[in-house]
Amino acid sequence: MALLGVNIDHVATVRQARRTDEPDPVWAAVEAELGGADGITFHLREDRRHINDRDARVLKETVGVKLNMEMAIADEIVDIAADLKPEQCTLVPERREEVTTEGGLDVVRHSQRVAKAVERLREAGIVVNAFIEPDEDQLRASADVGFHGVELWTGAYAHAKSPDQIETALSDLLRGIETGQELKLEMLGGHGLTYRNIAPIAALDGFSEFNIGHSIVARACFVGMREAVTEMKRLLTLHASASAGAQARPGDGNTRAGR
Repeated sequence: MALLGVNIDHVATVRQARRTDEPDPVWAAVEAELGGADGITFHLREDRRHINDRDARVLKETVGVKLNMEMAIADEIVDIAADLKPEQCTLVPERREEVTTEGGLDVVRHSQRVAKAVERLREAGIVVNAFIEPDEDQLRASADVGFHGVELWTGAYAHAKSPDQIETALSDLLRGIETGQELKLEMLGGHGLTYRNIAPIAALDGFSEFNIGHSIVARACFVGMREAVTEMKRLLTLHASASAGAQARPGDGNTRAGR
Protein backbone atom coordinates (compact mmCIF):
# COMPACT_ATOMS: atom_id res chain seq x y z
CA MET A 1 0.00 0.00 0.00
CA ALA A 2 1.24 3.49 -0.85
CA LEU A 3 1.96 5.90 1.99
CA LEU A 4 -0.03 9.09 2.52
CA GLY A 5 1.59 12.50 2.65
CA VAL A 6 -0.76 15.27 3.79
CA ASN A 7 -0.25 18.77 2.40
CA ILE A 8 -1.25 21.36 5.01
CA ASP A 9 -0.83 24.47 2.81
CA HIS A 10 -4.55 25.23 2.58
CA VAL A 11 -4.86 25.45 6.35
CA ALA A 12 -2.42 28.36 6.08
CA THR A 13 -4.49 29.74 3.19
CA VAL A 14 -7.49 30.04 5.54
CA ARG A 15 -5.30 31.73 8.14
CA GLN A 16 -3.95 34.25 5.65
CA ALA A 17 -7.45 35.17 4.50
CA ARG A 18 -7.74 37.13 7.74
CA ARG A 19 -4.00 37.69 8.29
CA THR A 20 -4.29 36.28 11.79
CA ASP A 21 -2.72 33.40 13.71
CA GLU A 22 -5.34 30.69 13.25
CA PRO A 23 -5.87 28.06 12.07
CA ASP A 24 -2.26 27.11 12.66
CA PRO A 25 -0.88 24.74 9.99
CA VAL A 26 1.47 23.28 12.59
CA TRP A 27 -1.53 22.17 14.66
CA ALA A 28 -3.00 20.70 11.50
CA ALA A 29 0.21 18.72 10.96
CA VAL A 30 -0.04 17.28 14.48
CA GLU A 31 -3.67 16.26 13.92
CA ALA A 32 -2.75 14.74 10.55
CA GLU A 33 -0.05 12.64 12.20
CA LEU A 34 -2.53 11.45 14.83
CA GLY A 35 -4.87 10.47 11.98
CA GLY A 36 -2.18 8.27 10.45
CA ALA A 37 -0.34 10.52 7.98
CA ASP A 38 2.97 9.02 6.90
CA GLY A 39 4.34 12.42 5.92
CA ILE A 40 3.61 16.14 6.05
CA THR A 41 4.06 18.34 2.98
CA PHE A 42 4.28 22.13 2.86
CA HIS A 43 5.14 24.59 0.10
CA LEU A 44 7.26 27.60 1.03
CA ARG A 45 6.52 29.89 -1.91
CA GLU A 46 8.66 32.85 -2.87
CA ASP A 47 5.75 35.21 -2.15
CA ARG A 48 4.90 33.45 1.17
CA ARG A 49 1.22 33.51 0.22
CA HIS A 50 0.32 30.83 2.78
CA ILE A 51 3.13 28.94 4.53
CA ASN A 52 5.72 31.32 5.97
CA ASP A 53 9.24 30.99 7.37
CA ARG A 54 8.00 30.59 10.94
CA ASP A 55 5.74 27.71 9.87
CA ALA A 56 8.65 25.97 8.17
CA ARG A 57 10.88 26.25 11.24
CA VAL A 58 8.24 25.01 13.68
CA LEU A 59 7.19 22.18 11.38
CA LYS A 60 10.81 21.02 11.27
CA GLU A 61 10.96 21.09 15.08
CA THR A 62 7.66 19.29 15.70
CA VAL A 63 6.75 16.92 12.85
CA GLY A 64 7.56 13.34 13.77
CA VAL A 65 6.95 11.75 10.37
CA LYS A 66 8.65 12.56 7.07
CA LEU A 67 8.67 16.29 6.33
CA ASN A 68 8.50 17.17 2.63
CA MET A 69 9.15 20.74 1.50
CA GLU A 70 7.78 21.70 -1.91
CA MET A 71 9.79 24.51 -3.42
CA ALA A 72 10.85 26.42 -6.50
CA ILE A 73 14.43 26.32 -7.76
CA ALA A 74 14.99 29.96 -6.73
CA ASP A 75 18.36 30.43 -5.00
CA GLU A 76 16.81 32.00 -1.89
CA ILE A 77 14.47 29.05 -1.36
CA VAL A 78 17.21 26.50 -2.04
CA ASP A 79 19.37 28.19 0.63
CA ILE A 80 16.50 28.06 3.13
CA ALA A 81 15.88 24.39 2.42
CA ALA A 82 19.57 23.49 2.72
CA ASP A 83 19.64 25.20 6.12
CA LEU A 84 16.31 23.80 7.33
CA LYS A 85 17.11 20.24 6.21
CA PRO A 86 13.67 18.65 5.87
CA GLU A 87 13.90 14.95 5.14
CA GLN A 88 12.70 15.53 1.57
CA CYS A 89 12.40 18.40 -0.90
CA THR A 90 10.21 18.30 -3.99
CA LEU A 91 11.08 20.78 -6.73
CA VAL A 92 7.98 22.21 -8.39
CA PRO A 93 7.18 24.93 -10.94
CA GLU A 94 5.99 28.16 -9.39
CA ARG A 95 4.11 31.03 -11.01
CA ARG A 96 2.89 34.07 -9.10
CA GLU A 97 -0.44 34.20 -10.94
CA GLU A 98 -1.50 30.59 -10.29
CA VAL A 99 -3.93 29.60 -7.53
CA THR A 100 -2.10 26.32 -6.94
CA THR A 101 0.71 24.45 -8.67
CA GLU A 102 -0.46 23.35 -12.12
CA GLY A 103 1.52 20.99 -14.32
CA GLY A 104 4.99 19.65 -13.73
CA LEU A 105 8.46 21.14 -13.56
CA ASP A 106 10.12 21.31 -16.98
CA VAL A 107 13.36 19.55 -16.06
CA VAL A 108 14.40 19.27 -19.72
CA ARG A 109 14.21 23.01 -20.34
CA HIS A 110 15.73 24.08 -17.00
CA SER A 111 18.18 21.20 -16.59
CA GLN A 112 21.20 23.33 -15.65
CA ARG A 113 19.40 25.32 -12.94
CA VAL A 114 17.64 22.20 -11.69
CA ALA A 115 20.89 20.24 -11.52
CA LYS A 116 22.49 23.02 -9.47
CA ALA A 117 19.61 22.99 -6.98
CA VAL A 118 19.61 19.20 -6.75
CA GLU A 119 23.34 19.13 -6.07
CA ARG A 120 23.03 21.76 -3.33
CA LEU A 121 20.20 19.91 -1.60
CA ARG A 122 21.83 16.51 -1.89
CA GLU A 123 24.99 17.93 -0.34
CA ALA A 124 22.79 18.96 2.62
CA GLY A 125 21.71 15.33 3.04
CA ILE A 126 18.18 15.85 1.69
CA VAL A 127 16.22 13.42 -0.48
CA VAL A 128 15.28 15.38 -3.62
CA ASN A 129 12.30 14.65 -5.88
CA ALA A 130 10.89 16.35 -8.96
CA PHE A 131 7.21 17.10 -9.49
CA ILE A 132 6.77 16.32 -13.18
CA GLU A 133 4.24 15.20 -15.74
CA PRO A 134 4.34 11.52 -16.78
CA ASP A 135 6.47 12.25 -19.83
CA GLU A 136 9.40 9.99 -20.79
CA ASP A 137 11.75 12.87 -21.61
CA GLN A 138 11.05 14.54 -18.26
CA LEU A 139 11.60 11.27 -16.41
CA ARG A 140 14.92 10.62 -18.12
CA ALA A 141 16.05 14.19 -17.52
CA SER A 142 15.10 13.84 -13.85
CA ALA A 143 17.26 10.76 -13.51
CA ASP A 144 20.13 12.46 -15.36
CA VAL A 145 20.26 15.49 -13.04
CA GLY A 146 20.32 13.33 -9.91
CA PHE A 147 16.81 13.24 -8.43
CA HIS A 148 16.13 10.38 -6.03
CA GLY A 149 12.52 10.13 -7.19
CA VAL A 150 9.67 11.86 -8.95
CA GLU A 151 6.12 12.78 -8.00
CA LEU A 152 3.98 12.34 -11.08
CA TRP A 153 1.41 15.05 -11.69
CA THR A 154 -1.99 13.33 -11.57
CA GLY A 155 -3.86 16.43 -12.71
CA ALA A 156 -4.71 15.09 -16.17
CA TYR A 157 -6.53 12.20 -14.50
CA ALA A 158 -8.16 14.40 -11.84
CA HIS A 159 -9.44 16.90 -14.44
CA ALA A 160 -10.58 14.26 -16.98
CA LYS A 161 -14.31 14.34 -17.77
CA SER A 162 -14.97 11.39 -20.06
CA PRO A 163 -14.18 7.67 -19.64
CA ASP A 164 -11.79 7.88 -22.59
CA GLN A 165 -9.91 10.80 -21.03
CA ILE A 166 -9.70 8.96 -17.71
CA GLU A 167 -8.38 5.82 -19.38
CA THR A 168 -5.80 7.79 -21.35
CA ALA A 169 -4.60 9.57 -18.22
CA LEU A 170 -4.31 6.31 -16.27
CA SER A 171 -2.39 4.71 -19.15
CA ASP A 172 0.00 7.67 -19.26
CA LEU A 173 0.60 7.34 -15.52
CA LEU A 174 1.26 3.61 -15.83
CA ARG A 175 3.80 4.20 -18.58
CA GLY A 176 5.40 6.89 -16.43
CA ILE A 177 5.63 4.51 -13.48
CA GLU A 178 7.22 1.82 -15.63
CA THR A 179 9.77 4.22 -17.11
CA GLY A 180 10.60 5.64 -13.69
CA GLN A 181 11.11 2.19 -12.23
CA GLU A 182 13.46 1.32 -15.10
CA LEU A 183 15.44 4.46 -14.20
CA LYS A 184 15.56 3.42 -10.50
CA LEU A 185 13.48 6.42 -9.41
CA GLU A 186 11.08 6.28 -6.50
CA MET A 187 7.57 6.92 -7.83
CA LEU A 188 5.09 9.16 -6.02
CA GLY A 189 1.86 10.76 -7.18
CA GLY A 190 -0.17 13.85 -6.46
CA HIS A 191 -2.43 16.71 -7.59
CA GLY A 192 -6.21 16.87 -7.61
CA LEU A 193 -6.70 13.57 -5.79
CA THR A 194 -9.90 13.32 -3.75
CA TYR A 195 -11.99 10.83 -1.79
CA ARG A 196 -14.08 10.33 -4.92
CA ASN A 197 -11.34 9.73 -7.48
CA ILE A 198 -8.59 8.04 -5.47
CA ALA A 199 -9.66 4.43 -6.13
CA PRO A 200 -8.24 3.89 -9.66
CA ILE A 201 -5.03 5.73 -8.76
CA ALA A 202 -4.55 3.78 -5.52
CA ALA A 203 -5.00 0.57 -7.50
CA LEU A 204 -2.09 1.34 -9.82
CA ASP A 205 0.96 -0.79 -9.10
CA GLY A 206 4.14 1.20 -8.50
CA PHE A 207 3.34 4.34 -6.51
CA SER A 208 5.06 4.39 -3.13
CA GLU A 209 3.30 7.50 -1.83
CA PHE A 210 0.53 9.98 -2.60
CA ASN A 211 0.55 13.64 -1.55
CA ILE A 212 -2.96 14.98 -1.01
CA GLY A 213 -3.90 18.35 0.40
CA HIS A 214 -6.98 20.31 -0.65
CA SER A 215 -9.47 17.44 -0.47
CA ILE A 216 -8.31 16.40 3.00
CA VAL A 217 -8.38 19.98 4.32
CA ALA A 218 -11.87 20.46 2.83
CA ARG A 219 -13.09 17.28 4.49
CA ALA A 220 -11.47 18.35 7.75
CA CYS A 221 -13.76 21.41 7.86
CA PHE A 222 -16.62 19.00 8.60
CA VAL A 223 -15.07 16.06 10.45
CA GLY A 224 -11.75 17.37 11.74
CA MET A 225 -8.24 16.82 10.37
CA ARG A 226 -7.59 13.62 12.29
CA GLU A 227 -10.70 11.89 10.99
CA ALA A 228 -10.23 13.25 7.45
CA VAL A 229 -6.75 11.72 7.26
CA THR A 230 -7.96 8.42 8.74
CA GLU A 231 -10.68 8.22 6.08
CA MET A 232 -8.20 8.78 3.24
CA LYS A 233 -5.80 6.20 4.68
CA ARG A 234 -8.68 3.73 4.83
CA LEU A 235 -9.44 4.29 1.15
CA LEU A 236 -5.80 3.81 0.15
CA THR A 237 -5.67 0.55 2.08
CA LEU A 238 -8.97 -0.69 0.68
CA HIS A 239 -8.19 -0.06 -2.97
CA ALA A 240 -4.57 -1.17 -2.78
CA SER A 241 -5.74 -4.44 -1.18
CA ALA A 242 -8.39 -4.91 -3.86
CA SER A 243 -5.75 -4.36 -6.53
CA ALA A 244 -3.41 -6.91 -4.95
CA GLY A 245 -6.22 -9.44 -4.78
CA ALA A 246 -7.09 -8.93 -8.44
CA GLN A 247 -3.46 -9.49 -9.45
CA ALA A 248 -3.24 -12.66 -7.38
CA ARG A 249 -6.27 -14.38 -8.93
CA PRO A 250 -5.18 -17.40 -11.00
CA GLY A 251 -6.04 -17.35 -14.66
CA ASP A 252 -6.21 -13.58 -14.86
CA GLY A 253 -4.11 -12.47 -17.81
CA ASN A 254 -3.94 -8.90 -16.54
CA THR A 255 -1.07 -8.83 -14.06
CA ARG A 256 -1.04 -5.08 -13.48
CA ALA A 257 -3.88 -3.17 -11.92
CA GLY A 258 -5.45 -0.37 -13.88
CA ARG A 259 -4.76 -1.65 -17.38
